[in-house]
Amino acid sequence: MVSCGAFRSFLFEYDTPRIVLIRSRKVGLINRGVQLAILAYVIGWVFLWEKGYQETDSVVSSVTTKVKGVTLTNTSTLGPRIWDVADYVIPPQEENSVFVMTNVILTLNQRQDRCPEFPDDQTECNVKNNCVPGYVSTHSSGIQTGECIPYNNSIKTCEVFAWCPVEDDYHIPKPAFLQEAENFTILVKNNIWYPKFNFSKVESWRCRSTGTATLTELLPTVCQSTPSGASTTRTLPTLSHPATTSVNHVAEFAKYYKDTNGTESRTLVKAYGIRFDIIVFGKAGKFDVIPTMINIGSGLALFGVATVLCDIVVLYCMKKRYYYREKKYKYVEDYELGVNDTYGTDS
Repeated sequence: MVSCGAFRSFLFEYDTPRIVLIRSRKVGLINRGVQLAILAYVIGWVFLWEKGYQETDSVVSSVTTKVKGVTLTNTSTLGPRIWDVADYVIPPQEENSVFVMTNVILTLNQRQDRCPEFPDDQTECNVKNNCVPGYVSTHSSGIQTGECIPYNNSIKTCEVFAWCPVEDDYHIPKPAFLQEAENFTILVKNNIWYPKFNFSKVESWRCRSTGTATLTELLPTVCQSTPSGASTTRTLPTLSHPATTSVNHVAEFAKYYKDTNGTESRTLVKAYGIRFDIIVFGKAGKFDVIPTMINIGSGLALFGVATVLCDIVVLYCMKKRYYYREKKYKYVEDYELGVNDTYGTDS
């Protein structure tokens, strides 16, 4: 009988909102406080901070870089030598990055031959039995032949078949070989495009060391923006961060030659330097009616939260909750039937 009554109530009853004016300072202050909080959220966060009145688009970018600077070195191995962009930018062109060599280890006139391995704990030997023919370790310069030969007047190492003489990368030049790299200039050209707004722009930066940095701490840099091409507009702001750096990046490569007899030789270059990675990110926006109306509608809907919260306080938390409940809800029987005919009972 209880379940049947609940089903009849669900099937044959209809409830409609009723406006009840409750004169209560406590409930009134709660209602206005919640409404003010919602209004501050909609205006302050949605519209001012998140710019909910705008349609937005992410940037599409392409970056090109160029380095300027010349330096002179004078060593016993190379003699006087000029180093320009073709020498110290490795590789000549990269995508969104540039590597500037600041120090280098050069191994000149290498040829494929038999020679002593560079001495370390794994390669030093006293007798022939210390060397294993065909052995190659992680740090080997070549393949061991099984012979133990002098490396210099005091040390013997295992003989290897390799590019000889083998590289000595334990003695890095100090001070840095290209100390004048502190005075080089990096030119960065950034082409940005916002496809949704069909807006494009070209920006350029000229970056140099501040003069207080060293080659191991080449930060901060000074990048002066010199926009060119399309003019900027206030309705489409851009946000671009020109460069971050990775200090002590290493690049190793070789330059190959052949003499008149056809014998191949090479110069092995182990370059230490700074890698600049140019990362561009940004977001543009302009006023649009659709997101504005959607956010306004969402904000108005949130005002219903104040009513729900106040109803909870009035109907469940206050001392006179039963009194307020009687005022809020009014029960009306079906006018077309008698009181005793409700839900189909006999009169």
